[in-house]
Amino acid sequence: MTWTSAFGRGCGVILQAIVNGLALTRISPNVLTFIGLIINTGAAIFFGFANSHNYVRFFLYAGLVIIGAGIFDMVDGRVARQTDQVTVFGAFFDSVIDRYSDVVLFLGLLVFYARGNRFFYVVLTAFVMITSLMVSYTRARSEALIGSCKVGFMERPERVVLIILGALFERWDAMAPALWVLAVLSTITVIHRISYTYTMSKGLALDERASASRALANEAQATPIRPAARPGPVSGTASVSAAEQHELLSAPNAPRA
Repeated sequence: MTWTSAFGRGCGVILQAIVNGLALTRISPNVLTFIGLIINTGAAIFFGFANSHNYVRFFLYAGLVIIGAGIFDMVDGRVARQTDQVTVFGAFFDSVIDRYSDVVLFLGLLVFYARGNRFFYVVLTAFVMITSLMVSYTRARSEALIGSCKVGFMERPERVVLIILGALFERWDAMAPALWVLAVLSTITVIHRISYTYTMSKGLALDERASASRALANEAQATPIRPAARPGPVSGTASVSAAEQHELLSAPNAPRA
């Protein structure tokens, strides 16, 4: 066993212990998700109130707070499964709150750079905010159309880890490189998902046309072709049966031979 696997197993044991304790309280997983948003808002406040004199300390506080919020982000789904509270709305609510958590952190960084008159990094942070939202949106929209779109690298866990690293090591100006990495890799991820969806949607369109053609062909084969009725011989006088001739001859005014 390597030290990394031992560390991962130890963290898993601690995380499961937290899940077990929360499961005993029967707390709603949606409440845990919302608590994570509140904690991330606290981290954003640390970012926003940082200035040129205390930014190293405030960024460190923000990084630690984001780690605490990440614990709630990791346990809400586990608690839902362990307490049999998995719902469709819960998955929807978790995705929505995650987007708010992303935005609020970048909003705190925007305030920090705006207060320091660092216009370039205001624009960079705003761009990272947009691309982060687009990474999530392109996947959600693509999966609504083609079923699955798990391509790309810069998912939410990777984004959160980069922000944490940038905050914890801001003493060495680590947040600026973290934002650059986020901007580049998030943009690549969005482009990758657009390209993947384009390719897969073309294949789906071809499959739909082929299925429609096969359905029409099967319907044509299943429908029997009935021959048209042939008209009988036409004569100048209508044919009369023997019974009808007897009835005509026995009538009072019938002509006699």
